Amino acid sequence: MRLLAEEARTRFAHERVARFASVSAAGVPHLVPITFAVLGDRVVFVVDDKPKSTQDLRRLENVAAHQQVCVLVDVYDDDWSRLWWARADGVASISEHDDEAVDALATRYPYYVDRRPSGPVVAIDVSRWSGWAAVDPAAPGDAAGPG
Repeated sequence: MRLLAEEARTRFAHERVARFASVSAAGVPHLVPITFAVLGDRVVFVVDDKPKSTQDLRRLENVAAHQQVCVLVDVYDDDWSRLWWARADGVASISEHDDEAVDALATRYPYYVDRRPSGPVVAIDVSRWSGWAAVDPAAPGDAAGPG
């Protein structure tokens, strides 16, 4: 069943990990897992201090080239009546400092409390929330709610 925008946003916000999709200047798709926070109709994530091969990350290069991005969360279960996904489509921007975003991330992820990220923040202004659930979200006893 198709999710209404508010239901998709609510489910999205409850999940802990998402997949961030962007496209390079040459049109090559790129997908990476991210930790994130939802602030109204903005999805934010930060380049943190986890080990990376480089700080010149493809996701940042891609956003500089093409600001249209999408972010996906999903729940898989062997009981397929519990399957669902939610997606945020929007325009991304990069900032060097965004205390509100970093505070929101630290609230969600204890790792960031003592290791406050100092890297660039990507903020996606969501223009469309969408999603799908195997079970009608309005049905009594919905087994497919936020995990």
